Amino acid sequence: MDIPLLPDIVAIFCLSIGVLLVCHQVKIPPIVGFLLTGVLCGPTALGLVQNPHAVELLAEIGVVLLLFSIGLEMSGEELMRLKRPVFVGGTAQVLLAVGAFMGLGVLFGLTWQQSMMFGFLASLSSTAIVLSRLQQKAQSESPQGRLDFSVLIFQDIAVVPMMLAIPILGGKSGSDLGSMLFSAGSTLVILIGGWVLARHVVPRIMKLVLRTRSKELMLMTVLGLCFAIALGTASLGLSLALGAFLAGLLLSGSEYSLNVLEGILPFKDVFTSLFFISVGMLLDVNFLITHLDKVFLFAALLILLKSILSVPPMLLVGYPIRVSILAAMSLAQIGEFSFVLARTAVGNGLMDDNGYQMFLAASIVTMMLTPTIMEAAPKVASFVSRHMNMPVEDEPETQADEPLRDHLIIVGFGVGGKHLARTAREAGIPYVILEMNPDTVARFGGKEPIHGGDASKPLVLEHFGIATARVIAVVISDPAAVRGITAIARKLNPKVHIVVRTRFLGEVDELRRLGADDVIPEDFETSIEIFSRVLGHYLVPRQTIERFVNSIRHEYYHMARQLNMTGMDLPALADEVLTGLEVVACKVEHGCRLDGRKLMDTSLRKKYGVTVVGIRHAGQIIPSPGGDAFLHGDDTVFLFASPAALTTVMPFFRADPEPEKAEDL
Repeated sequence: MDIPLLPDIVAIFCLSIGVLLVCHQVKIPPIVGFLLTGVLCGPTALGLVQNPHAVELLAEIGVVLLLFSIGLEMSGEELMRLKRPVFVGGTAQVLLAVGAFMGLGVLFGLTWQQSMMFGFLASLSSTAIVLSRLQQKAQSESPQGRLDFSVLIFQDIAVVPMMLAIPILGGKSGSDLGSMLFSAGSTLVILIGGWVLARHVVPRIMKLVLRTRSKELMLMTVLGLCFAIALGTASLGLSLALGAFLAGLLLSGSEYSLNVLEGILPFKDVFTSLFFISVGMLLDVNFLITHLDKVFLFAALLILLKSILSVPPMLLVGYPIRVSILAAMSLAQIGEFSFVLARTAVGNGLMDDNGYQMFLAASIVTMMLTPTIMEAAPKVASFVSRHMNMPVEDEPETQADEPLRDHLIIVGFGVGGKHLARTAREAGIPYVILEMNPDTVARFGGKEPIHGGDASKPLVLEHFGIATARVIAVVISDPAAVRGITAIARKLNPKVHIVVRTRFLGEVDELRRLGADDVIPEDFETSIEIFSRVLGHYLVPRQTIERFVNSIRHEYYHMARQLNMTGMDLPALADEVLTGLEVVACKVEHGCRLDGRKLMDTSLRKKYGVTVVGIRHAGQIIPSPGGDAFLHGDDTVFLFASPAALTTVMPFFRADPEPEKAEDL
């Protein structure tokens, strides 16, 4: 079977492997590598691609998926919060750039129509390059990242009137007013339709899809919605990218948007790479070699002027000078939509072939230099801030929310998850809940910090702070999911304490091998509850039953730890020995046997082997207290001992200890 596009795809992928390996060795960003790949395999260089138009179509899918993923990470509320940077900053940036470059064009002898066209082309920046770079550097939520995003969104919107203005500038004014009215009406229809879909249609569709628990159905539904809305906007004269962004924005309100994002990431990365390659393929290498000096001079002029012209709009929005410079330098390149406008300009007689190639070559150079410019931007911003005696702090209001730290992640909100959440809430432990059932998420959404998400997806765990979490508790019934979550959590955070529930004893060893610290087998705990009820029915004393239960639990978990020690080296063995000892916090209740007594007057350490390593009294921590330290009611005492010893001394901290234990102190 003959597939015409397949040889082109193979050639592109194979060449990109070699180019990217070289780029990695010399520390050149991957975006530059993809652009170079496109230049090399283009028709004017090696000529490896026979059907460049088909590759361009695939590249369009990359831009669509990129904007869709950006929309997924946003929300309508967040976009409204950025309305001032979008509409004030974006408008000022576009108008200032168009005006300045229009004046420059007139100065160099172009007509005012050609000069305005030149202003349109130069005012736009690359959404794909800037946002990809910000995501790679984890700066999407930084002040400059949000500012760049706001301006880029407005630029994408501004493409629409620019496209409508090109025929007017070219002298084709047949139905210009009608076209503008149609475009305005189309935009209004899209906004109203988007609001209706977001409020009434999309949530119901997603709820039905999510109830099936089918990942394949979810992926097809999401991609279908994305491309359908993008196609709808394109049919009304707007850009595909804008439609994709609106589709992502519609789905961003879903509790499962992160699952959706995780599913499309591989597709987005592949097609976005093809976009950069397709841009490189447009370059005429012979023209570049012939006019090398002019191309680089033109590119330098574009970068310098765009960086300078973009600073005042940022300051107008209210951002400090440092953030404004960082954001402005990130927008110094020419955008991908400029190529679309340039081709349209050629068709309307506003640009000849030489002018098109000059603009194209300079634009690609600016794109290639973007990673270097963004790396140098902090130094330039700091230098300017110091010499202008301006503050260098970022704007506090634009900082991302403080991430969770030292928190508990609860996976599953069944009976066990509910009890754990209640305990954490009462103990003042910060926690977050991940649940796959959409009905459960909807029911407890306003009462608990619960979110819809598949914890087996690395992106979901990263979003909810697995890197800074202290404990993750997996209390779901799906054995495969438990194993997957355990392995991923351990990989993402080697220090996090992982507690998992399993149904059978036979799964304990496998879960420990995957990284679980504590494995609670349901059948073991169930058997304990059963014989406790049986012994109670035979009127065996409660104290005797509890001692029996504690003894069995201690014997089992101690045995599990011993089994884990087999074959370990000395450092690992030391860690395991320490794991057998625990640090717990106990509250001294008013009226208990320890209330008002000195440590030296107790037998906690001498008789029971329990060491008091700290005391919290009246909000103050007393580390390593001496024997003359008093224990008072409401104090929190930190104990270090074996689980068995801790179980033995617990009654001493209660106001109503068991009679047989009360006299042992």
